[in-house]
Amino acid sequence: MSERVPKKLQARYQEIISITDSVCQKYLNEEYAEMSRKMAAALARKRPSPLEGGRATSWACGVVYTIGFVNFLFDKSQSPYMSAEDLCAAFGVSKGTGYNASKKIRDLFSLFQLDPNWTLPSRMDQNPLAWLISVNGLVIDARRAPRHIQEEAYRKKLIPYLPSISQQGDSAVSF
Repeated sequence: MSERVPKKLQARYQEIISITDSVCQKYLNEEYAEMSRKMAAALARKRPSPLEGGRATSWACGVVYTIGFVNFLFDKSQSPYMSAEDLCAAFGVSKGTGYNASKKIRDLFSLFQLDPNWTLPSRMDQNPLAWLISVNGLVIDARRAPRHIQEEAYRKKLIPYLPSISQQGDSAVSF
């Protein structure tokens, strides 16, 4: 995921990320801010870009709301936690506005909870979907596969990084 943005949308992108950065810094963390910048950039690169219409605060809220949706921000058992109402209030928009902007983004990118492409880096280890690969027609957790299979999966960008040898433990699968 890149933060490259078409020249035509640079000012709009900057307007949106200045809002997301401010809210994330005050209420969430740098990971949310970074992932929000990447999502805003991805939206700016869409043709036509949905960022060309609507209020910047609505899109900013929708972006963070979407990242929060993927990463269970609205679940009280998670940290950080923030209710959808409080998140939208931090952006100065209604819950309906935040939800609708998020829904447009989720539909545009076909996003779902635990989507490995939008999981916060600190949560990647706990995301089982990021580690599932198919080997000879069998779906396995790549963290339990032999090193040569992990290396091939990483080379093909099927897993986010190479797990450390200590993460494999004694239960590595052999093929």
